[in-house]
Amino acid sequence: MGYRLTRRGILSGGAMGAAASLAACTTSSPAALAEAKGAFPPSAPLPLFGPAEGQALLSRNENPYGPSPSALSAISKSAEKGAYYTNAEAIQTLMALIADRHGVAPEQVVITTGSGEALSAIALIYGPKGPIVAPRLFWDTTSLYAANLGMASITRIPLTDGMEVDYAGIEAAITPGTGMVQLCNPNNPTGLTTPGTIIRSAVAGMAAKTTVVVDEAYIELTDDEAAITCVPLVKEGKDVIITRTFSKIYGMAGIRVGYTISSAETAAKIRATVMSSAPCTSTAAAIACYNDEAFITYSKGKIVEGRQMVEATLDTLGLPYLKSQTNFVYFQSGKPANDLQKAMAAEKISIRGQYMDYTPWSRVSMGKLEDVSRFCKALPKLIGA
Repeated sequence: MGYRLTRRGILSGGAMGAAASLAACTTSSPAALAEAKGAFPPSAPLPLFGPAEGQALLSRNENPYGPSPSALSAISKSAEKGAYYTNAEAIQTLMALIADRHGVAPEQVVITTGSGEALSAIALIYGPKGPIVAPRLFWDTTSLYAANLGMASITRIPLTDGMEVDYAGIEAAITPGTGMVQLCNPNNPTGLTTPGTIIRSAVAGMAAKTTVVVDEAYIELTDDEAAITCVPLVKEGKDVIITRTFSKIYGMAGIRVGYTISSAETAAKIRATVMSSAPCTSTAAAIACYNDEAFITYSKGKIVEGRQMVEATLDTLGLPYLKSQTNFVYFQSGKPANDLQKAMAAEKISIRGQYMDYTPWSRVSMGKLEDVSRFCKALPKLIGA
């Protein structure tokens, strides 16, 4: 945990533009304007299918080692039946697989087209009830989606000096008029992971006052998923919603499958609010790879290897970074984030630019190892080290 010294672009663009326009009319505070724009700047446009020839794509938290062979085989077979709507039995099969792993009932699971759809639906359900209380820096695109429709507002609680989530501050901000709390563990873009002993206690206290959403998009990449997840709170009957995705560890960002785990009553509300249904190919792929332990181990191993390469480079250069358990690292290069992004782009290496007003901080994602190596070699030259 802490500061070490040594999830969606469409939603982002629409919400960012509307919120920024509103903020410009109502406040001149740079911090307030940054918050209205949201944490996540739009990504640079890319060709239809993946990165261009010669480009190192390290900006979007995708996992290029997926989909697994098991998922690809299922996609191929199910595509032959693409003339037909997805069979309800297939959805129920996937729900049952997820429920069995987590020890909940199938009716407590909702399948969505990526966790982004689930989070957007949840924001539409709870946003009209009152402000969404959240860390200042988190995956906010889906909450801003509801805000863009005039159906939500976000109360952002500053991070600690170590860039960690201030759980005490968030709980103190909850009032009878709060719509919900939204958290992300591990957090994005910081990459920091809160241990289960801390987050479960904090979330349990918050859930006694309001609904709490915990976005666990990256949790399969952590050192000990079982010790960190807040699913046990759902099983205890707490007012908690967990969101997860097949976009990260399973390498299926473009295939779009996510899910929620909550009470059956809450699941029914989410199911009634989502705006699409998973395609047959996505559902088949998810069923095929959900318990593909060989691929999961391989995928995680590649991501961790890339992350260690980045950390070793940052350590050698003496650059500050946050200790991540995800497929990205948040670091300071000594240059403004947007300047480093442009310099990397000139080398055909894509990383993320500035988040809100966190000017010194850059984020690099783990892609193919050869591309991570290109980043590690380019960084010293670009910062004049």
